[in-house]
Amino acid sequence: MGQKAHPIGNRLGIIRGWDSNWFGGNNYSDKLVEDEKIRKYLSARIAKGGVSKVVIERTLKRITVTIHTARPGIVIGKGGTEVDKIKEELKKLTKKDVQINIFEIKRPELDAQLVAEGIAKQLEARISFRRAMKTSIASTMRMGAEGIKVMTSGRLGGAEMARSEQYKEGRIPLHTFRADIDYALAEALTTYGKIGVKVWICKGEVYGKRDLSPNIGGATSASGKGGRPEGAAAFGDRGGDRRGGDRGGDRRGGPGGGDRRGGQGGGGNRPGGQGGNRPGGQGGNRPGGPGKR
Repeated sequence: MGQKAHPIGNRLGIIRGWDSNWFGGNNYSDKLVEDEKIRKYLSARIAKGGVSKVVIERTLKRITVTIHTARPGIVIGKGGTEVDKIKEELKKLTKKDVQINIFEIKRPELDAQLVAEGIAKQLEARISFRRAMKTSIASTMRMGAEGIKVMTSGRLGGAEMARSEQYKEGRIPLHTFRADIDYALAEALTTYGKIGVKVWICKGEVYGKRDLSPNIGGATSASGKGGRPEGAAAFGDRGGDRRGGDRGGDRRGGPGGGDRRGGQGGGGNRPGGQGGNRPGGQGGNRPGGPGKR
């Protein structure tokens, strides 16, 4: 069996803070169970709210719940009605005074939990698992991540025998404690069984002492060196299947060897390619080229 440490648990106290911040005392176990209940309840209650994580802090009589979400509008509701409802429901659940804060995630593509859940939803919608993984990798790298690894396991594509497949781009140094690596697991409930989705995202390296208070640690985008700058060339720009790729993209507009119209590379088989087999190509096998007829 592979002995693998959880990438987030491995970095606790070094560059990551805890998601539950309180002193346990004699009834530590009760508080722990209550935290789990709150998290489960919120993930079911706001399933479409793009909730990445729930940070719970406690004082003697009050519980402060901070919801990190990519869609604060859905969580807050019209004029704050939804938040008030959730607040009352949590009061009934915990029998304590509850305060709710909402923290917006500005770049959901750099949050492992949201990326994993996005892939899981696509798998449930019967989209090809390879396509779902590759598009997620492309969008994450485009947003400036230093590296990403995605792994899916289960009856992929409805196959009889379960297997696992993974794709990665960039660097994911799991043994480097100062590397800010976000990790998440999501499950897709498909008609032919569960498919697990694991995502690792490296956001750069953290130098110096980092503030480990729960709403600062992993919420903001990575500090440190080596991250790809915003707007830099990403996965889809190197021979990918998106328009405008620089090397052999198979959508229109790629300047190198594209197989749709407008590619400037050798051997395009649609109009305008140099050496194509349709009119206008240099050396093509149809009229208009200076080569053989």
